[in-house]
Amino acid sequence: MSHKKNIEQPLSFAFDEESTIQITQTLSKYPPERKASAVIPLLYLVQNQLKRKTDSAWIPKVALAEVARILEIPVSRVYEIATFYSMFNLEPIGKYHLQICGTTPCWLRGSDDIFEACKKATGIKNIGETSDDGLFTLSEVECLGACANAPILQVDHDYYEDMTAEITVELINLLRQGKRPPPGSMAGRCNSAPSNTEAPITEVKNVK
Repeated sequence: MSHKKNIEQPLSFAFDEESTIQITQTLSKYPPERKASAVIPLLYLVQNQLKRKTDSAWIPKVALAEVARILEIPVSRVYEIATFYSMFNLEPIGKYHLQICGTTPCWLRGSDDIFEACKKATGIKNIGETSDDGLFTLSEVECLGACANAPILQVDHDYYEDMTAEITVELINLLRQGKRPPPGSMAGRCNSAPSNTEAPITEVKNVK
């Protein structure tokens, strides 16, 4: 995802105490002979741990090997899954992962404007790149399943809905200041209820 060509891979990886507790809880949900089914949850634990420690949610190669060791499966099987699903990042990304739905409902509602607003506010030139300050990575994703509130901008795991170019720029400026507004509709609507009003993000919800 990063615009850097040479990715510095760590030489080692080990799950920390918090992740180890979650691994035990996760594996308890599967019969011992089926623990390989836990590969996706464990990959998420890798990303979450890297996010906690480095502000970048990604999966280094040595972590793929560690997941394979714990689940007692070939590394190639872990790699197959990590490369198949778009939510797993095999390169470092920015502190905030800006993911824009570009499929038909969001496109009809102006997702192209959201892309341009993200580029303008972050300095990113192309989808898939990371901003020079390391704060933002911009990605295009498939349908996020919130079509009624299109267009959608997903920041990490949070959905920001009913976005406009102006609100997008304001959201990014707030994130740059370390302020993370609560997710949801930026038009003030309740869930997916009809709405005839749109307001700036700072007026819609309290900002942390």
